[in-house]
Amino acid sequence: MFHWKGAAGVCINEQNQVLMVLQAGEDEEAKWSVPSGGIEGNETFEECCVREMEEETGLQVEVVSKIYDKKGSLDQHAITFELRYFQVKIIQGELTVQDPDELILEVAWKSIDELDALPMTYPDDTEFLKKLLNGATTNSH
Repeated sequence: MFHWKGAAGVCINEQNQVLMVLQAGEDEEAKWSVPSGGIEGNETFEECCVREMEEETGLQVEVVSKIYDKKGSLDQHAITFELRYFQVKIIQGELTVQDPDELILEVAWKSIDELDALPMTYPDDTEFLKKLLNGATTNSH
């Protein structure tokens, strides 16, 4: 059984929109997700999150807090996985598609109202992202 570990960055702007990437491999349907990817070498989950955010969006971020852990297995592929989601804030950079893997088609800010209509890579992420955005709305000021 192969154990995959990765991290995802959740960035919410002042307009209460979440940063999403549209990606697809060759011959795959394009779907949206928060920027994420697998750990490389001896990276921590936090280091992986920061690197993936910059690779996929062009933005340098810092981790604010851990939000959510997703663990499971894909038995048909003999894989177990652990993905940690972190809330991040932008330090600097400009929003650009600069994906070294050439899978990212678009980077965009999406509102809570848009989330339900988006084809999602991980449909179960929609609910917790909406809860975060709802929390961001009610907890501001």
